[in-house]
Amino acid sequence: MAPEALKVVVVGQGYVGLPLAMQAVEAGHVVVGIDIDETRVNLLANGESFVEDISAEILQAALRTGRYQPTMNFANGEGFDVAVITVPTPLIEGAPYLGLIEQAGRSLAPLVHPGCTVILESTTYPGTTEELLVPLLETGSQLVAGVDFQVGFSPERIDPGNKKWRLRNTPKVVSGIDSRSLKAVKDFYDTIVETTVPVQNPKVAELTKLLENTFRHINIALVNELAIFAAQLGIDIWDVIEAASTKPFGFLPFTPGPGVGGHCLPIDPRYLAWRVEQKLGRPFRFVALAQEINEYMPDYVVQRLMIGLNTKQRALSGSRILLLGLSYKANSSDARESPAIGVANRLVALGAVVAAADPHLDATFELEGVRRVDLSREELAMADAVVVLTDHDAFDAELVLSNATYIFDTRHWLREPRGNVEYL
Repeated sequence: MAPEALKVVVVGQGYVGLPLAMQAVEAGHVVVGIDIDETRVNLLANGESFVEDISAEILQAALRTGRYQPTMNFANGEGFDVAVITVPTPLIEGAPYLGLIEQAGRSLAPLVHPGCTVILESTTYPGTTEELLVPLLETGSQLVAGVDFQVGFSPERIDPGNKKWRLRNTPKVVSGIDSRSLKAVKDFYDTIVETTVPVQNPKVAELTKLLENTFRHINIALVNELAIFAAQLGIDIWDVIEAASTKPFGFLPFTPGPGVGGHCLPIDPRYLAWRVEQKLGRPFRFVALAQEINEYMPDYVVQRLMIGLNTKQRALSGSRILLLGLSYKANSSDARESPAIGVANRLVALGAVVAAADPHLDATFELEGVRRVDLSREELAMADAVVVLTDHDAFDAELVLSNATYIFDTRHWLREPRGNVEYL
């Protein structure tokens, strides 16, 4: 083991934790990847990746180094130099659920020792690192954070399916509860990413993550509502966006779609709104409005499809509908909070005969009432309507255009329609 190598524990081996673990192995560190899901740990130990951005080849190469150990046992992390918590932080009944952070903190605490560093990456509201995690670590270790060991927060910026911006070349915001902690956090990430961006404390870093996704959430809601009004006014919203994008300053293009999905956009802004209301007693009105608009989009897609079928003397009930894409974004296998699933469920409830093609989702992924199919000439020809919900590169545009009679494209994927395409 090289002198500069660290023993790194990564708690959570999902979309965030596994890429981090692989990057740390590549940097020469010894990595213990901890997850509470036995099936997931067994797959990793056998060299089978369930995270699309990490190929089986990358995982198997990491295992061959002998410096990556997937496990359910926290005791295997004893003597760690750096521990990073990358567990999910979902919403339950509209409120942030930090139970997995608490569980990780309690499990790590007995392993905390003088000189080590603990970093939280899980998205959460400002104050979590200092008000929740630090007391758990101090209680379980009988040591003092900032004196005996270091603690910091560094928000994850993983973008599943993005081939350009990966973990290594995406700037990494880093923070610590004091100057020593900041240095320790920065020094670690400097070994695995090209650029680190230090900020003054964990609250700034925590709010930075929420700002990034709230900004996207609100702007997507703006363009989604504008798309609804533009359609009613007989204006092509896609032409409008393209024209506005020629302005070299003061404008950033966002595109409409069937809604928002993934772990971040449907959830992170609500963490921020919840914290503001809890601490300040005031609603975050922009977030509430954006949530209302974006959550309405699957209903709007179904309404537009019903109108489109009616113009062809077809009722939605009993019609064969082929959905292209179920994941929340292009070229990703992530279906968490996917608006496409919301569309599918609404169509099934209204009596449509629904099939869905998505080459990125595992064959075991099932939706009640939805038949999983491969995109083919036969499936396209049988469909009364084809709805483009996720614009995967794997889909053959020419095949779709040549064999579908009616296409409702919610992503402006088909740029050269032949009269059989309607846009959102």
